[in-house]
Amino acid sequence: MTDAALTDRRARRLFEHALLLLARQHGGDARVSAQARQAFELWRKADAAHEAAAQAALRGWAATEAGALRERIALPVAQDAAAVRARRRTLSALGVVGVSALLGGAGRWLWLQPVEQLALQTAGGQTMMRTLADGSRLDLAPHTRARASVHRDRREVWLAAGEIRFDVRSDGRPFTVVTDWGHVRVLGTVFTVAVRARRMDVAVAEGRVAVWADRRGHGPDTGAPDAELQAGQRLRVDERGVGATATILPSDVAAWRQGWLVFNRTPLVEAVAQWNDYLASPLVLADDVAARGLILTGSFPLRDPAAFVASLPEVLPVRVERSADGARHIFSRR
Repeated sequence: MTDAALTDRRARRLFEHALLLLARQHGGDARVSAQARQAFELWRKADAAHEAAAQAALRGWAATEAGALRERIALPVAQDAAAVRARRRTLSALGVVGVSALLGGAGRWLWLQPVEQLALQTAGGQTMMRTLADGSRLDLAPHTRARASVHRDRREVWLAAGEIRFDVRSDGRPFTVVTDWGHVRVLGTVFTVAVRARRMDVAVAEGRVAVWADRRGHGPDTGAPDAELQAGQRLRVDERGVGATATILPSDVAAWRQGWLVFNRTPLVEAVAQWNDYLASPLVLADDVAARGLILTGSFPLRDPAAFVASLPEVLPVRVERSADGARHIFSRR
């Protein structure tokens, strides 16, 4: 049996024990209920795993039919002997069946809950690395917003904006990245997904990925993928659908992690937008059709944005002017 399976079995046993302790708080007389509450509090404080199980049991109790069961067996504020006898008869009838039903419903609820959830966000010029519980590594570029969930049967990342490099550990559970423009599914590989300006870009450094288009964040598709990529391939998904597959050097995938921005026939408007993720004072591309139609190819060190700006007039028909507020404006050279 794997370590993960052993961990799941122990977690379920602790969860079921916590539910039983909760159920006992709603049975018997006031003294028994008080003792049950005390036992529950002592048990949950004994170990971090107990506390986690207690929290899950409390959520499960509230999220299942336990609420209805609780109403039928809850302790009244004032009670006479007849009420106590009636309630005990109810408990006798409901005790085994009710708690068993509760364990079944809450057990399914527990299985469906993620074992890990992360909200991820980076600011301008900021990068971030996070490792999921399964060992997968996520490297976030600047201006990235996402959330990650690891479930017992699947792993999911919802990417709202920005770019993430994924180094996915293969453990049998599918790993899916969902965006408004499509989603990508793998079992184990290294790849990037970027969401910028009404498009999704996917590039693969190792392994293979499957890509589905235009899901608009509605979750994974069960049909055949629109495209499959292997190491050294990339593509774009936008409102027109899935673009043509292009080649990319695996070492250029997420090159920003090594301090470089790499452009391969990239529209200048996109290159400027990517540079601006790292700059305190953004570059301003003039609203000029000629400038926006220019294509840039080259590798530039992130540590020296001034060198990038200085090189633009040498490789493209543009001029750069600095305004009174210090902003650098890029115009087409006529």
